Amino acid sequence: MTRIAWGAIGLCVGGFAVAPVLFSHDVYSYVDYARLAVVHGLDPYVHPPAAAPADPIYPEVEWTEATSAYGPLFTLGTLPLAWLPVWAAVAALKAAVALTVLALAALVARLAPARGVAALPAAAFVALNPIVLLQVVGGAHNDAIAMPAAMLSIAALLAARQAAAGAALVAAVAIKASTLVIAPFALIGAARSQRFGRGRTPKAAIVPAARMLAGASAAGMVIGIAAYAAFGWDWLAAIGLAGENQDRTSHMSVPITVARLTGLDPTAVRAAAIALYAALLAHLLVWTWRGGDWLRAAAWASFGLLLATAWLLPWYIIWVLPLAALSRDRPLQLSVLALTAFQLPARLPL
Repeated sequence: MTRIAWGAIGLCVGGFAVAPVLFSHDVYSYVDYARLAVVHGLDPYVHPPAAAPADPIYPEVEWTEATSAYGPLFTLGTLPLAWLPVWAAVAALKAAVALTVLALAALVARLAPARGVAALPAAAFVALNPIVLLQVVGGAHNDAIAMPAAMLSIAALLAARQAAAGAALVAAVAIKASTLVIAPFALIGAARSQRFGRGRTPKAAIVPAARMLAGASAAGMVIGIAAYAAFGWDWLAAIGLAGENQDRTSHMSVPITVARLTGLDPTAVRAAAIALYAALLAHLLVWTWRGGDWLRAAAWASFGLLLATAWLLPWYIIWVLPLAALSRDRPLQLSVLALTAFQLPARLPL
């Protein structure tokens, strides 16, 4: 049964990996930014694809006036693709995303028993989600590359390897900034891992938390030096650009859908969604510090972010899937499936 299930997962993920690029042209932007840096000698954090309109991949790029909003670790990792033919570079990225989705499912399955969760259903919850197959693998989105690093951080923290957890989490953030939502809960989880039993004091929590911060600082320094060598300080502009996305709206985001159905002012609905999310985040942080399950809280925080953002794209669902799979929270898992059903028609040519 186990082999059959993993065979089905591999077959489904592999099938969408070899299919043509589906629904989104972001993968062409990834290759274009790499080619800007390597072939044209231009900084992708300063120059948009429109700076090299003669490049063979340019006709496939949608966001021609946008500089890169992706983390420096991801951009550095894509630079070798510039030496490949365009079709081969795109195929390599699709293969990389498929492999990282499989790795993500394997990580979830490996961690599941320690969380009291059945391994195969947890893996299937992640890898067989229809949006993961259609949009993440089919569109080769780098969100799938960031999430295994985030889950490695969680695995390291569950194994009381706080320094490694901090380093892996920084690596995830340096690929995709959205993984940063996990950080405060992981840090509290590290601190709470030192139980305040007999002979121990709250000061003991400083040690594991400090180890995690030390690992994060070391990884951040290494990545920062490499990014500075390649792009100077220009890569920091990606942080601001990613934040500017919150000033945009997507048709299928929850706040904009609520505003459209109720006739309320979209700006007011967006502000209310942000305020509610801030309250949820504060509650989850306090609950976690008081002894609540930090991974479950991080899962709810990730899900809340998807509900609150006015710029929601369907492949963002992978931000919460592995966390929800391990959360031991059935209402959360059902809510994630409901959001999947709601987002499934988005960008489909219906």
